[in-house]
Amino acid sequence: MITIGHYVLSSPVVLAPMAGVTDRPFRELCRRFGAGLAVSEMLTSDSSLWHSRKSRLRMDHCDETAPISVQIAGSDPQQMAEAARLNVDHGAQIIDINMGCPAKKVCKRAAGSALLRDEKLVAAILEAVVKAVSVPVTLKIRTGWSPEERNAVRIARIAEQSGAQLLAVHGRTRACRFEGDVEYDTIAAVKAAISIPVLANGDIDSPEKARAVLDHTRADGVMIGRAAQGQPWLCTQIAHYLQHGTYAAAPSQQLQQQVMRDHLQQLHEFYGEPMGARIARKHVGWYLAHQPEAAVFQRQFNQLETAAEQHRVLNQWFARLTTDEEQAA
Repeated sequence: MITIGHYVLSSPVVLAPMAGVTDRPFRELCRRFGAGLAVSEMLTSDSSLWHSRKSRLRMDHCDETAPISVQIAGSDPQQMAEAARLNVDHGAQIIDINMGCPAKKVCKRAAGSALLRDEKLVAAILEAVVKAVSVPVTLKIRTGWSPEERNAVRIARIAEQSGAQLLAVHGRTRACRFEGDVEYDTIAAVKAAISIPVLANGDIDSPEKARAVLDHTRADGVMIGRAAQGQPWLCTQIAHYLQHGTYAAAPSQQLQQQVMRDHLQQLHEFYGEPMGARIARKHVGWYLAHQPEAAVFQRQFNQLETAAEQHRVLNQWFARLTTDEEQAA
């Protein structure tokens, strides 16, 4: 059982914040499929940039399932504190601080995982944000800036001392990005060093992997990122396996197709046209990644600009799959 402030998570499986992916429709979908918490896309701490449509959508938490966790990124302690306050005013119930993003455009501003090189600044940001808001503050980090500069344990202790109430650790350095083996030993060392809850993150893509990672690291839960793309039901499968040691029934083809239809509809309602169509393309691509001849279908789907066209073509694809299965039987 993971507790963040007075919030008790319904599951030890948490959806990682992913820019361009974990919008409100996808967060709600993953919550429906067993995620105990779904963290928002990263929002810059510079509120002067929040007037864009993209930022306004990222701050839209209408009817979102609690607890609502909003991730902010920046390098100025007072700006981060003000961003936290404003997001709480807009509905955030947990503030998550990004010190794990390896993207160059984030790190060149001394934000994201670049902050791990300045432990004093890490402390200053955490202390300012914790002091600024009455809601829980959490932190996401990597194991360090590079294999030669691993300092996750020191950062973890700073986080706990500064008042953070949960720490998520991606088991690679910034330099490693998403390449190479995940350093689960480092996550284990972080867990052993602090008393606040720790989430293990990195290459957790199956119920068995989640169980093995928790056994190895003694972490309190797992954070699922890229593996949830195209299979939000993975959260349920992992949560069930962790609780019962048995496998949850795999979603039927009919259920998967209905999830895709519903997700497509929600994206268009949330973004409108043509933005909803553009966002839908990548999600449909993830859903169909392992289907035969999906690449041909994807090229056709990616030319469509309206909800009606996308629904029509997707339903035609589903009908074809059903016919092929019946003929094969």
